[in-house]
Amino acid sequence: MNLIHICDQGERISIASPFQKKGNATLAIVGPKGGVGKSIISANLAIALSNTGKRVIAVDLDLGAANLHAILGVRESKYTLDDFVMNKVNDLSQVVSETGVKNLGIICGGDVPGIANMPYQRKMKLIGHLLKLDSEIIILDLGAGASNNVVDFLIIAQRGLIVTTPEVPSLLNVYSFIKTTIFRRLAFHYKNNNSPGMLDLLENARNPEQYPRLKMMEGFLEEAQKIDGKLAESTSRLLEGFFFFIVVNRVQKSEDANAGAVIQNLMRKYLNITSSTIMTIREDDEVRGAVAKLTPIMLENPTSTFSLDIMQIAGELYCN
Repeated sequence: MNLIHICDQGERISIASPFQKKGNATLAIVGPKGGVGKSIISANLAIALSNTGKRVIAVDLDLGAANLHAILGVRESKYTLDDFVMNKVNDLSQVVSETGVKNLGIICGGDVPGIANMPYQRKMKLIGHLLKLDSEIIILDLGAGASNNVVDFLIIAQRGLIVTTPEVPSLLNVYSFIKTTIFRRLAFHYKNNNSPGMLDLLENARNPEQYPRLKMMEGFLEEAQKIDGKLAESTSRLLEGFFFFIVVNRVQKSEDANAGAVIQNLMRKYLNITSSTIMTIREDDEVRGAVAKLTPIMLENPTSTFSLDIMQIAGELYCN
């Protein structure tokens, strides 16, 4: 099994390669643009998966803006993620609370100022404990944006699910987020192989106006071949190993459902990423009412349009 070594500051943690369809069951859900319905999807997907009989833990990693517990209707919990991060409890498993839904636990987020920018050592400790949680499926509900914390939590997951809406700005944010994730993953790879030349090339690729040849991954790989042939080949293999699940939320018309193809074309053209699955969730007015009542729509109306689409996604992720 290939390993990733996250080692920004002299220490590192080894984890399995991300975005493969088989393996452990850690699912990171991210919405690069805020307001796309990411946490609502996380909560209801957790319920759908727990309904299959699997033990699921949903972890609110939307650091500084936690609301997963409210969407799940959890009014209070003895501990939150803050208690672990601030060393008030020793083991992350102590923070797991029951939700009232069979087979589903939750690690509630907190609101300690500055937690979104947690120190590196605390992040590494949290990652280690997340990967050791005793659960068949672990859902990581990540924050918006493309900060290093968000990207790193996505990298350590076995599956990555990216939520967007059909609007062009949201689609472009998804592409930008995927590019950021890939560049950070490659940076770890080049650091671990002690290759300053490749790191310089990667830095140049962040400035396509000055280095237009590096705008597309094909040109990047050709230049990489001149620096280090073996690393260029391993870069190609890493790119082949990336697999993204992309959910287009709030689809209202047939044209909206084709929005995922825009992202696929951008990934194929500029990043040499050809592996992805596009899934859609139809617009459903019942969702807003369920959220207002602090009741997940999977419980409020399991036969609603939204619930049926969520169950289909659950099957695509873990039952096929």
